[in-house]
Amino acid sequence: MKATWIRTCLVLGFFGLMLGLLFKYMLPPDLDEIELTDELNPIVAEKKDELIQVANDKGIPVIITAGFRSLAEQNELYEKGRSGSGNIVTNARGGESLHNFGLAIDFALLNKQGEAIWDMSYDGKHNGKSDWMEVVTIAKGLGFDWGGDWAGFKDYPHLQMTFGLSLRELQQGKRPKGQ
Repeated sequence: MKATWIRTCLVLGFFGLMLGLLFKYMLPPDLDEIELTDELNPIVAEKKDELIQVANDKGIPVIITAGFRSLAEQNELYEKGRSGSGNIVTNARGGESLHNFGLAIDFALLNKQGEAIWDMSYDGKHNGKSDWMEVVTIAKGLGFDWGGDWAGFKDYPHLQMTFGLSLRELQQGKRPKGQ
């Protein structure tokens, strides 16, 4: 009888622990309860400016098309191609993008007419190299990760810095040092 009671307590304790871990690590956090930024991380902002300068110095004009994005803006972007016509542009809802934490930017090239273009084969310098990939190389050298390297959904204009933090950790309120 005593052994059965001990086993029952151990099993219930184990399931209680598993339930607690499920709530902590598997269920999405309530983003209303954590403090979100409303601007780019200072290091990301500095590296963004450096990216623009270095690319321009190499004769490749670049424009930043997105930086920090609010949860509402992210949800609106998520709905594109889902609730209306057009293509799906992101798989990330509000709180699921590093833009929401000030750790990501999107870029485009500027053509000779000053228009933003997302043509990865464009060679405005006529040097036989893709301007897009030259910008990606510069960005990686500055510490950015490129969305074009992702195994799943490729996000070619996307550059981000995680500072070693996972999305889950960011959702739980952890932030890079200095932010």
